Amino acid sequence: MPEKLELIPANTRLEATGDGASFDISASASRTFLCRLIVSEQIEQESLDVSIWGSADGQTWPKKPLLKLPQQFYRGTTKMVLDLSLRPEVKFIRARWELNRWGRVAPTAMFVAGMELAEVPPMSRETPTKRMALATG
Repeated sequence: MPEKLELIPANTRLEATGDGASFDISASASRTFLCRLIVSEQIEQESLDVSIWGSADGQTWPKKPLLKLPQQFYRGTTKMVLDLSLRPEVKFIRARWELNRWGRVAPTAMFVAGMELAEVPPMSRETPTKRMALATG
């Protein structure tokens, strides 16, 4: 499994609500990911909601997301952790984004964004005492 997944490829122009491609995470060792959403461009009077969804087969998606990121109105970076270590049934994940526009200028919303997931490596099973003994011995 690759160390990083691009659920929304960098600098993607989002103009309507949609779903990203699904990714097989069944080979993940830790099943824990650091999610990073980067909004690089936006227009006024709009919002972006991004969520991550999980599926057992990559075809059937539930009614609720695994993780919902805070609503975005401006440029910037948002980070959150997605921990699926207690959800062994989830084998596939994908992003979903919803755009909302209000105001009177441009009729459609527009964000330029990307979302990357980096797998957090599994924790070492060595105890700190054992590690210290190996370093000094």
